[in-house]
Amino acid sequence: MSDFRFSTQLRVRWSECDAQDIVFYGSYMDFLDVGQGAYYRRLGIMMYDTQGRKAFDTATVKATLEYVSPARVDDVLDIAVRMSRIGTTSLTSEYRIRHSELGTEIMRAELIHVNYDSDLATKRPVPDGLRELIETFEATGEVQPLERFPDLAGFTQA
Repeated sequence: MSDFRFSTQLRVRWSECDAQDIVFYGSYMDFLDVGQGAYYRRLGIMMYDTQGRKAFDTATVKATLEYVSPARVDDVLDIAVRMSRIGTTSLTSEYRIRHSELGTEIMRAELIHVNYDSDLATKRPVPDGLRELIETFEATGEVQPLERFPDLAGFTQA
């Protein structure tokens, strides 16, 4: 996961497991959501901010998940996230989940999100400031201050 500039951790809870004593497949979407929220928080953006959503809010339009090995209750997982593509209205994010202690790969995923305007029920362009913020972070690991980007002014900073 050295080619990912960001990762976060979570501990598997009992409620996320099934009768086979492994993480229920549907729980992984929640894990990816935790990773996504933490990624944007690292960039200084609170994703679920009412004002910020007027400029940028995501709707997932495609999810590809590959389950490699099971995770179990109380496992600590590393969730690595990166943005691999930014289109006109969409962003493609990649995820790798590994067992924190063992290093075992648990799953790989790719999600495609569109910037969604819920008031108009339509997609809209990704803000230029967000594009630059993400591209700089993915290229260098540097997080630029949000004040540099007027089109991100509505976001509550993390």
